[in-house]
Amino acid sequence: MTAEELRAQWLADEARVRERMLAGGGKAGLASPDQLVGKTGLQQMQAMLDGATPYPHITDTMDFALVEIGEGRAVFQGTPQLKHYNPLGSVHGGWYATLLDSAVGCAVHTTMPVGRAYTTAELGLNIVRAASHKTGPLRAIGTVIHSGRQMATAEGRIVGPDGKIYAHCTTTCLVFEFPPKQ
Repeated sequence: MTAEELRAQWLADEARVRERMLAGGGKAGLASPDQLVGKTGLQQMQAMLDGATPYPHITDTMDFALVEIGEGRAVFQGTPQLKHYNPLGSVHGGWYATLLDSAVGCAVHTTMPVGRAYTTAELGLNIVRAASHKTGPLRAIGTVIHSGRQMATAEGRIVGPDGKIYAHCTTTCLVFEFPPKQ
């Protein structure tokens, strides 16, 4: 498949996912504890993709979406826009960081058993190629390296349909009981 064919497929994938989420009643918001309790992290993520629970507002703000989820893996897709530029006229590093933090964090989320949650403790980011509003869709692929009772680690990379790497990262997440015992 050529890069242009893959680009077209990626755009169609994103449109299908967004349509499925909205058809299920999904919208930006915060899931209630009742919607999450008793579900594994993977089940929670799947409920969001199905539109049964809200997706986070940050996806609208940063123009990206979760497009694929699996055990220990999450894929987000986004296209940088002019509104994501810094004063120097390039895509702000925060756009790359937010896209990758979402991918690696949600990859970790998929490994959480019922009653466990996580938060990012550290994110190390390397931007290796400039993206622009002309770049088209990019995918952030997050993969879990280790998921334990107290800590989890994952790695991620932002790639284009042509296989070029734009950024890569590692994360360390703190794992904790959820909801906390009173």
